[in-house]
Amino acid sequence: MSGVRTRQESTVYPETTVPIEWVGMRARLAVLVSVCILLAFVVWHLRSTRLANLPAGSATSTVTSVPAVTIPATSESAPTAVYAHNLMLRRGPNFRIYVRWLRGNMVRTQHDVNPSFDDPESFFLEIKTGVIRANIGDIGNFLNAGGVPDSPLRSITLLADNDNIKLKGTLHKLISLPVELVGSVAAAPDNRIQLHVTKLSVLKIPLKGLLGGLRVSVSDLFHPQGMPGIEVSGNDIFFDTLKLLPPPHIHGQLAKVRVVTPDIEEDFGNAEEAVTRVEQWRNFLRLNDGTIDFGKLTMHHVDLTMVDLSNDAWFDLDLNNYQNQLVNGYTRMTPEAGLQIFMPDLDNLSKNNASRNISMEWLKHRNLPPPPDVPSK
Repeated sequence: MSGVRTRQESTVYPETTVPIEWVGMRARLAVLVSVCILLAFVVWHLRSTRLANLPAGSATSTVTSVPAVTIPATSESAPTAVYAHNLMLRRGPNFRIYVRWLRGNMVRTQHDVNPSFDDPESFFLEIKTGVIRANIGDIGNFLNAGGVPDSPLRSITLLADNDNIKLKGTLHKLISLPVELVGSVAAAPDNRIQLHVTKLSVLKIPLKGLLGGLRVSVSDLFHPQGMPGIEVSGNDIFFDTLKLLPPPHIHGQLAKVRVVTPDIEEDFGNAEEAVTRVEQWRNFLRLNDGTIDFGKLTMHHVDLTMVDLSNDAWFDLDLNNYQNQLVNGYTRMTPEAGLQIFMPDLDNLSKNNASRNISMEWLKHRNLPPPPDVPSK
């Protein structure tokens, strides 16, 4: 038996011996892991404290970097669709435009400011298709009233001359010189109007005979360097109506410009079919979608139609006096909560607006008859 035990003891595995180098490495590794955990905790604690002291928006932006994106227009800030037929729009005291047909958008010029009838600078008209005219005489009156400041050309008279435009005026260059200019109009590729000068006379004498002494050129008529919206190149004068004419400004792809006595006509897009189709329609202005202001009122999800009460050729809408037209018109709501306004022309406004105001005295007396212009049942 003692021999068997000796054999069993001889089969027991010997005790494993770990080299001293492994013990030291394991110790250093444990210390390194502990240090990393401690540093991570300190960094997390400092970052959490700093984020807690920042505004919510700032804290979010420091945690996650989101690429800049364009925020789409909401229903409130979306452009307002515009449709107009035979609309005469007064743009300031000395200028009118005649809209035979227009389909486009009323676009706000500032993201956070609603388009307003009371502020023509608050929007511009983006035309998709349209035919717009301006009286050539009105353009001359606008220029004489200071439409082009510091112009050396004064006492301007503009006339239609068949398919051309004739300009007469007085040029101040050392002495006052009466000048006459004749030119043809066309649409320039960059949506400007091009006036190509075919004749320029001074003192009713062809300019070629005076060039040596007077040295007058087309550029002398306008000093384009100091006049935004005008560029002179040789015998061509380019007019940027967006910069020259009073608001509301007009954007659009200008397809054609021509003289239609006594007006100058601009075609945007392909509007010929639309002009023919709506020829017998009543004069109106239709606005839809977006938000607009007029007077003390703000209309959301715009649904507004202004209809001309007269049988005149044009619906006369004066942005400076439209409140008087509203007061003297008739208003009704549609089943869709839209607003329809039937408006008289400026020349047909009532001279006495006293009856338009409902006084507190009338409200306090049940037996008083309603104002004459308020129908009763």
